[in-house]
Amino acid sequence: MGELHLENLYRNQEGNPYIWDLVVHEAVMAEPNIELFLNTDVRELDAVGDPTSRHIQSVTGWMMGSERLIRFESPLFMDCTGDGLVGFLASANYRSGREPQAEFNEPWAPEKADDITLGSTIFFHTKRSNVPVPFVRPSFAKDITQTSIPVSRILSTGDSGAKYWWIEFGGELDTIHDDSRIRDELWSAVYGIWDYIKNSGKFDADHLTLEWVGAIPGKRESRRFVGDYILTQNDVIKQKVFEDAVAYGGWMVDLHPPKGMYTEQGAAQNMYTNGIFQIPYRSLYSVNVDNLFFAGRNISASHAGFGATRVMATCAIMGEAAGTAAAMCLDLNASPRGLAQQHIQALQQQLLAQDASLIGVSNSDVNDHARIATVKASSSLQRLAIEESDTVRELDRDLAFLVPVEPSLDGIELLVDVEKDTVLEVELWATERPENYLPHRKVSEKTISLRSGTRQWITADLHWTPMAVANSCVIIRAKPGVSVHLQSQARTGTLTYVHKPERIPNQFHIDNTDAYPPAALEWDMKELPRTSVCFRMRSPTTAYASSKVTNGYARPYGGPNCWSSALLKGSQEWVELSWPQPLELSKVTVTFNDDVNEHLNNLHKWITPYRITPEMVKDYRIEAFMDGSWVVVARETNNRRRHRVHNFESSIKTSTIRLVIESTHGAAFAEVYEIRAY
Repeated sequence: MGELHLENLYRNQEGNPYIWDLVVHEAVMAEPNIELFLNTDVRELDAVGDPTSRHIQSVTGWMMGSERLIRFESPLFMDCTGDGLVGFLASANYRSGREPQAEFNEPWAPEKADDITLGSTIFFHTKRSNVPVPFVRPSFAKDITQTSIPVSRILSTGDSGAKYWWIEFGGELDTIHDDSRIRDELWSAVYGIWDYIKNSGKFDADHLTLEWVGAIPGKRESRRFVGDYILTQNDVIKQKVFEDAVAYGGWMVDLHPPKGMYTEQGAAQNMYTNGIFQIPYRSLYSVNVDNLFFAGRNISASHAGFGATRVMATCAIMGEAAGTAAAMCLDLNASPRGLAQQHIQALQQQLLAQDASLIGVSNSDVNDHARIATVKASSSLQRLAIEESDTVRELDRDLAFLVPVEPSLDGIELLVDVEKDTVLEVELWATERPENYLPHRKVSEKTISLRSGTRQWITADLHWTPMAVANSCVIIRAKPGVSVHLQSQARTGTLTYVHKPERIPNQFHIDNTDAYPPAALEWDMKELPRTSVCFRMRSPTTAYASSKVTNGYARPYGGPNCWSSALLKGSQEWVELSWPQPLELSKVTVTFNDDVNEHLNNLHKWITPYRITPEMVKDYRIEAFMDGSWVVVARETNNRRRHRVHNFESSIKTSTIRLVIESTHGAAFAEVYEIRAY
């Protein structure tokens, strides 16, 4: 999924959905082992067995346009249809609607089970014309002044597409069998809303025109299959750790009112986690159909748990996990359940090897020679500091920033402006988990006496030596008359947060119980994107050491897990792997930094300020020391991909290889997550 997002960023900064479709289609067409049958609707299925143990033999589909009836036979099947038609035809156990609270003790489950689901949405896109464009209201358009929409929803001429996600209907209907009725109601609402914007006289919309209106409802929920494990709301909120984790989600539990756009309540209920949550492999295959996988919005989850897993990027990485599992089942002659019982570690290692989105599982691949290599680099960042400012911000609200601590933090300096003598409170907090970025437990606090003056480096005498590498949050409490200096450039391993002025946005009806402390509601990193507080850590750090390229983690977890050179300053930097005896190597893989914390756009929501992540390595080469000299065995220019695999035409015999970074796409440091050698 990350590769698709990066390619879309390069080609499609404005988030045009047609170009996004092109990016996805081209990626599929580039895979040599995929046969694509577009516009083929499965209508029949052959299966054998009793209700407790079914086995699919074939499915038959009708290819619209080509008028072909095609029968597909396979030892394994995967249902990613959303509505779960294949699983339904196979009599796979499934659920729809909401479970009773007593079943899983979920805070947001109703007392009694019901048929309520999340509704469907139709998007629309607009564009501005050079001349006034009239709009003639179609006869079927709804008069929205007779509904609660103008009062309870935000209408804006600058919004279209995903920002009108709340145009939702069908939660009280059958989202499968009433699909046409739901579509007609959504069309009625979309054109009614557009008529109101264009013709009510309340908006500056004379030069706006409709560019596109969806033809098919975007369905949020229908059937959810039952697997060997049902993911629940409590699993999501409590960030349950699963031994068979194969994917993760980062969305909140996001449940919408049954009446959709016609409700007078808030548009959504959101319960936030304080970090990402894991998705177990056992939720991706059927409990009673022995050769059926599923991925997407039909996985094994309760209604409330599904409220966090149903979004597209999460569905996509579940698809990669399930697809990889299916391939391994064929190779190992195993069933989906058999893979879970006997080969789950092998599945996780394969996912890591292909750079899948798997957090908190380390590389233990016995075939990867890099794991036993001695690593050194031309330079490494040893003291974390951001000293040059380009703006200042008054401490009208609490400010926080994240820094890695390895092996310890022994004081931190801040660059501030002070109007008059005062005191400033600074605190050090630990995160709850290695994958979390938010403050959870206070470690240390100091009150600092300040004298008036500008550009002062002040010292917060904070100390912490964690048991292992960890993220820490430095909180600078609000103080009128004191400003902190900022630099509008990101630094790997750091994030900056602003305390939200209102902790609980009332329109979302957020559960704020002690059981689920919503730290995510208190802090906002969107206000200062790619911005760093100016600070200096007084103690050296090993968080960016060269050994990070073989420490087993290729994504942030506890710390950045990323080797970073000292400042490039126009020179080349390298990281080197060596072994006591020469090895035969046929492949080297490299994983670069693509700033996984960047929120990338693919749906007309905003414009990312660059086409290629600045931290991405641009030009590099791989060298091997052979016969007394360095030989270039691979070279790339204008790279824009995070994960690169270099297969050699013939194996090389060497005791030392090195990755030489010649340039980046703008960052002042060379950064690499992982190197593997086979």
